[in-house]
Amino acid sequence: MLESVVLQGALVRLEPLGLDHVGPLVEAAQDRRSFEWTFTPDGHDEMTAYVREALDKVDAGAHVAFATLERHPKGADRVVGATRFCEIEYWQWPPGATHQRHGVPDVVDIGYTWLASAAQRTGVNTEAKLLMLAHAFEVWGVHRVGLRTDVRNMKSWAAIERIGCSLDGIMRADRPGADDTVRTSARFSMVAAQWPAAKQRLVDRLEAHRSVS
Repeated sequence: MLESVVLQGALVRLEPLGLDHVGPLVEAAQDRRSFEWTFTPDGHDEMTAYVREALDKVDAGAHVAFATLERHPKGADRVVGATRFCEIEYWQWPPGATHQRHGVPDVVDIGYTWLASAAQRTGVNTEAKLLMLAHAFEVWGVHRVGLRTDVRNMKSWAAIERIGCSLDGIMRADRPGADDTVRTSARFSMVAAQWPAAKQRLVDRLEAHRSVS
């Protein structure tokens, strides 16, 4: 199981998800756009079940789950959503391979991400992705980070490409859709060689956001 970490920037703090986040997450989930492509629990019971399921996956070593908090230097930080590392894989290399490692993953995905409406288009998601990608590539040293979205969600598709990810392909009948359909997903990834340029773009986007906020 990977150690719990806190990832913090100027706008965002990602802290290990816990049952104490249920109430604030319920409040954040009420601040939603009218239609979204990502399932978000509705109400205390659904959110409690959602967090417990996430914690079970954390305990199993399958996920690293975070509550997303928007930082307020002059006030209390506010929970505005959640995100995770998932699809964590540890590769078994042939005997004697120089790439064999222990205790850190070889590839991961970023997923299960949702944000309250008020936190969207504010730089929160940009910095959260910067923090997570930096941790994956620079601390764990992964070879690839994957992201996927509902193939119909063109805003998310464009946002993932802006980060610097490349489209790997279309995954038919990939998972349950948020609108009770069988979802087809667009699968994207970033490999380690792409990270330095992508990091600079994310930093530049955050600087541009700060200059107009």
